[in-house]
Amino acid sequence: MSSPSQNRPWDVHRLPSAEGKNVLITGGNAGIGYFAAEQLATTGALVVIGSRDPGRAETALASIRSRVPRARVRHLRLDLADLPSLKAAADGLGLDRLDAVVHNAGVALDDPPRRQTGDGHELMFATNHLGHFALTRWLAPLLSAAPAGRVVTVGSFAARSERLDLDDLQSLRDYRPKRTYGRSKLAQMSFGFELDRRLRALDSTVLSVVAHPGGALDSLTPSRPPLSVATPGERLRGLPAGLLVQGKYAGAWPLVRAVLDPGVQGGQLWGPRVFGLRGRPRREPVPAHMADPSVAARLWAAGTELTGVDPDLGFRRARTAPHGRCG
Repeated sequence: MSSPSQNRPWDVHRLPSAEGKNVLITGGNAGIGYFAAEQLATTGALVVIGSRDPGRAETALASIRSRVPRARVRHLRLDLADLPSLKAAADGLGLDRLDAVVHNAGVALDDPPRRQTGDGHELMFATNHLGHFALTRWLAPLLSAAPAGRVVTVGSFAARSERLDLDDLQSLRDYRPKRTYGRSKLAQMSFGFELDRRLRALDSTVLSVVAHPGGALDSLTPSRPPLSVATPGERLRGLPAGLLVQGKYAGAWPLVRAVLDPGVQGGQLWGPRVFGLRGRPRREPVPAHMADPSVAARLWAAGTELTGVDPDLGFRRARTAPHGRCG
């Protein structure tokens, strides 16, 4: 079933109204997450920025308010590396429903030393994957209370060339920062596809979508002082790369479409149109290694064990199964 809005070409500069909707963006104080928050704020939605740093979050909120008249934005203190804190953080939203959560926050380490969270988990795997896995559990009631909740998981182009080592998810034997980062994002993408399979099995009204920003460079990103500023020299040096990649404002487009477009369906992957690296958002084929059910099942079991949350993540079978999905 389609609607007139679905038959019109998606316009990244003319977003549909989302008045009355509530959206949480983890890591919304910087980078891709910030620009997704800024763009979603133009739709009339309440946009909640999840960030562990109140100062940086306030800077981001001030930047959005300066560019979006009457923006409805606020901050939620959220530290994905601190698993025991996540239930209280979700409770702190103070909302009766959540129409979408964008699992965007992530950490990438360039220096060789392996770092651990207070819970003893490798930092990148814990923040990028385990934290979002557990947070989904505590947001499940709010997402289920929305007419059509969405979980949008933000992946990475880097995940395409990686494969999960299910016997070394925390990189105890093989820690290389770039590989560990890519694998943590692959874990997140695998989670997003598996979550939708499980939601469909429950006839849930919630759907799970995966999106990625392609290649997004700071040097090609619009300045948002004092949040982020690219010098003229940095911009000049970044121009040749603009043939292949883009800035973070454009990198947010697939995320925003995954949140708003009524034509988006669960289990889909959205990214930039040109080689998956730049351009307007489009649906992409899902690489087989990202949606392997056997790998996802083992990853899911590991996630429940490491986080201590329920295997069903708090989602329950709908009391009255819908006749079908309209997307």
